[in-house]
Amino acid sequence: MDSPLEKAKVLVEALPYIQRFYGKRMVVKLGGHAMVDDHLKRSFAKDMILLKAIGLHPVVVHGGGPQIGETLKKMGKESRFYQGMRITDHETMDVVEMVLVGKVNKEIVGLINTEGGRAVGLSGKDGGLILARKLLLPPPKAEEEAPELVDLGKVGEVERVNPEVLMALEKERFIPVIAPVGVGPDGDSYNINADLVASAVASSLRAEKLILLTDVEGVMDKDGRLISTLTSSRAKEMISQGTISGGMIPKVNCCLQAVSSGVAKAHIVDGRKEHAVLLEIFTDVGIGTEITP
Repeated sequence: MDSPLEKAKVLVEALPYIQRFYGKRMVVKLGGHAMVDDHLKRSFAKDMILLKAIGLHPVVVHGGGPQIGETLKKMGKESRFYQGMRITDHETMDVVEMVLVGKVNKEIVGLINTEGGRAVGLSGKDGGLILARKLLLPPPKAEEEAPELVDLGKVGEVERVNPEVLMALEKERFIPVIAPVGVGPDGDSYNINADLVASAVASSLRAEKLILLTDVEGVMDKDGRLISTLTSSRAKEMISQGTISGGMIPKVNCCLQAVSSGVAKAHIVDGRKEHAVLLEIFTDVGIGTEITP
C-alpha cells in the first residue's frame, strides 16, 4: 500500500465502521504471542490509542501465564495445572499478583502512555472492580452422584463486576488496563482466567464487542478452513459434534456467555498479526471469527 490513493481507500472502507462504533465500548483480551513480541505489543498499543482517538472506548484485559511460570521457575517452584487452571497456593498467589499487577500490567500501561495514549492500570481489587468466589472443579471422572469437588487454592471465578470505576475512567478519556486478579468477600486475592474476566467485564459494560486475541486464526470448520461468522446456536452444535475441541472450547464458551449477556458480538482473532484489532473491526471481511447472538 504505497500509493496515497490506496491509503485513502483504506480510510474510506473504515469510515462506516467508525461511524457505527462511535461512542461504543470494546473489551479486548490481550494474550498469547501478542504479549511477548515487542513489535506486536507496540502495534497493539497503537491500536488502542487509535480506537480512543476516534471516539471508541477500549478496555484491555491481559493474561500473563508464561510470565508467571517463568518467575516461579526462577524461584525453584513447580507450576502445576488441573484442567488448564494453575493450582495456586498462597505463595503462588503472591507471585501471580506480583507478576500480573506489578509487572505485566505496568508494562502495558507504560507502552500505551509512551505511544501517546492515556492508560490506567487496575486489578480487580481496585474499587472492588472484580468480586470473586473460589472456583471448585469436578474430578476428572465423577461417577458418584455428588462427587467431591477439586479445590485449586486461590483460583477464582467472577462473582460480579462493578463497572463504575471503568465508567469514571471512560468519562476522563483514559484506557483501563485490567489484570485478572479478583477480590473475595474475605478480602483475599484470587487468580482468575483472563478470558473469563474479559467476558464478564464486557457483559457488565454491555459492550459492543468482546475481542479475544489468541495464537490461532479463529474457529475452523471440519476441513480446517476459517469460519468468519458463527451464530451461537451453530457454535454450540460444533462443540457437541467435536468440530470445536480442546483449548478452543473455553474461548468459544466465553464468547457465548458474553453474547448471551448483552454483548453485541464476540470475536476470536489471531493476535500474531500486526494491527489485528483494527483489521477485524474496521474491514469488510475481518481476519478472525465473530460470534453473534
